[in-house]
Amino acid sequence: MDLLDLLLDHDHWATRRLLDASGGLTDAQLDQEFDIGHRTLRATFGHMIFNVPFWTAFLEGGQPADGGYSADAQPDDRSLAALTDGHERSYAAFAAAARRLRDEQRLGETFVDHYAVRKSFGGTVLMVVEHNEGHRTEVLHILVRLGMPDVPEVDLGVWEYMALNT
Repeated sequence: MDLLDLLLDHDHWATRRLLDASGGLTDAQLDQEFDIGHRTLRATFGHMIFNVPFWTAFLEGGQPADGGYSADAQPDDRSLAALTDGHERSYAAFAAAARRLRDEQRLGETFVDHYAVRKSFGGTVLMVVEHNEGHRTEVLHILVRLGMPDVPEVDLGVWEYMALNT
């Protein structure tokens, strides 16, 4: 078992499961403000999803395309379908970059980020996964406060059980 594969596969699945669970919500529910996360479900998903390509650019040896960083720099189309598509595309690139660095035994190498801070590739991969996990907790809280019945469980134990027993 490779722990990086386990972390990446679970991280991708967990966010996708919450996006799918949100499919029946109205735009008003997606945009209802709360005192957690990025205030709305749509904005919290957007922040999670559009941070991934930012960090992937560094993992691939470059800089973010716009040369800067803003958590609010998101496409105009933030429909649930567009968010899901963005998650699938950006996470595939992120996971591929992380796996390539692992396979090349370069996770311990460093780069300089947008704040001129030295970071390791491996630490950056873990930072993205943990960032997503923290925001998924906020998403789950928002879904409960919206009154969603049967809020899905997305912890690693549930994912592994489903992966090994279906």
